[in-house]
Amino acid sequence: MQSLELLFDPATEAQLRAEWTSLQDAGLPSSARNTSPSNRPHVTVAVAPEGLDRSLHALRAAVGELLPMPITIGGYLVFPSPRGVVLCRSIVVSRALLELHARVNRAVTPHALVLETARVDAWTPHATIARRLSAEQLGAAIAHLPRWGSAATVVGLRLWDSETKTVTPAVGSGQV
Repeated sequence: MQSLELLFDPATEAQLRAEWTSLQDAGLPSSARNTSPSNRPHVTVAVAPEGLDRSLHALRAAVGELLPMPITIGGYLVFPSPRGVVLCRSIVVSRALLELHARVNRAVTPHALVLETARVDAWTPHATIARRLSAEQLGAAIAHLPRWGSAATVVGLRLWDSETKTVTPAVGSGQV
């Protein structure tokens, strides 16, 4: 699988990583458990089995002038999963964010079959905090985490290839 991921400004990334660490320190599932150097807070805007790598030039032309983009981090979202639930921070939907997402989809469509959950009118922007939480752990995690929502900025877009375990900068800044 390949995914295109929006990257946060350093301050927002640090806040989200602090949440990861806080859960891990409390003995709860956390995104901090993935110690790969490529693991970092992000917002996935497209996912496909293949072909996203062939759209990098089109992506740069389509969304390059939109980044950096101010966004708002919101409250918690929970998604079902076969192995527990996924706890995320919502990203408040704005007209600008929806336009960026639509442009990404148009740029990659000739090259890749984007999964349904990442298509226009089906996408829920979020930043994952923890996976594989039981119901009891979910309650403990939400009680443990701070209540914050804040202005943030997405500063770049990268390509993640799960088969090769590589990241490729696509647009903007934000260290890979």
